[in-house]
Amino acid sequence: MTFQPFEAVLFDLDGVLVDSEELASGVWVELLAEHGLTLDRAGFLRRAVGSSHAALLDWLRAEYGWERPEGFLPELGARLAGAFHATPAIEGAADTLRALRHAGLPFAVASNSLRSRLHLKLEAAGLALLVGEHAYDPAHVGGRGKPLPDLYAHAAERLRVSPARCLVVEDSVTGVRAGVSVGATVWGLLAGGHVHPDSGAALRETGAARVLAGHGELRAALGLTVVA
Repeated sequence: MTFQPFEAVLFDLDGVLVDSEELASGVWVELLAEHGLTLDRAGFLRRAVGSSHAALLDWLRAEYGWERPEGFLPELGARLAGAFHATPAIEGAADTLRALRHAGLPFAVASNSLRSRLHLKLEAAGLALLVGEHAYDPAHVGGRGKPLPDLYAHAAERLRVSPARCLVVEDSVTGVRAGVSVGATVWGLLAGGHVHPDSGAALRETGAARVLAGHGELRAALGLTVVA
C-alpha cells in the first residue's frame, strides 16, 4: 500500500460530496419572497453555502431586519425535504469513497446540515451505504457547527484518530477555518460544474494547504486508484 501521510479523511458534505446548494437556495429564496423579502438567488447562494440555518437567519435579521414569521421553519423544512430527494452526487465522489475504503483509510462526513437533511442528501446521492454510521452534524456537538472546530474534532474522535493526523476536505472558508482550528491538514476541493462560495485563493488565505479541482485530483494526491 502507498504510504499515507494521513490516518483519516474528514469530508464536508455540500459542494464536496453532494451538489445540493442550488436546490436549497432556490427553496429559501422562493419562501422568503412569499414572506415579503425578495433576494437575488445568486447572491443568496454565495452567502448561504457553508452556513447553518441559524447563521442565515441571524444574517437576514442583521442585514435586512427580517424576522421569520411563525410557521416559516416547518414550511422551509418540508420544502427542503422535497427538494433534497433530487440531490446528485458530485462527480467522482463515490469513486473516492470506494477507493478510500479499498485502501483501508477511514473517513467520515462532518456537515452543518440538520441531521435529517444530511442523511436524506446522502441517500438521494447514493452515498449513504459508503459513508455508513460516520456522518456527523452539529447536534452531535451541542449545536456548535463550523467554523468552530467541534464538529471535526468529534468526527476524528469517532474514527479514533488524532485531528492532527486527519485530512479535512472543504470548499468554503467557513469549513477551512473549522479544519484549521482543530489542527488538521485542510485541502480545498473546487469540483468543476459546481457553484462554490469562495475562490481557491480565499481558501488558501484561510489555511488550506492546497486546492484541488475535482475528485480525480484528490484521489491522485492521496495515491488512490478507482475500484471497479
